[in-house]
Amino acid sequence: MKTGWIFVAVGVLLPLAASAQDAGADTHYCAELTRLYRTYINNPEDPRPTFASPNVTHEAAIASCKSGNTAAGIPALEQALRDNKLTLPKRAG
Repeated sequence: MKTGWIFVAVGVLLPLAASAQDAGADTHYCAELTRLYRTYINNPEDPRPTFASPNVTHEAAIASCKSGNTAAGIPALEQALRDNKLTLPKRAG
């Protein structure tokens, strides 16, 4: 009977561990997208006049990434990078 509980516990805990690893990978990926966006598209701290005014959608995506809501941030940042002809970084996982 004890072995049955072990299988149940493993069945519950393994997906949680995988989910935590995915969340870490998504957080890292989101940070990399943000870095690329800030480097090549728009950095409000850059004094050069070539950078445009911040895009509200992109800034909201960056804020989502920073707050841990990678599901909201990643698609918008990926699209911004693609629209600017940048190659997306490899995504772990």
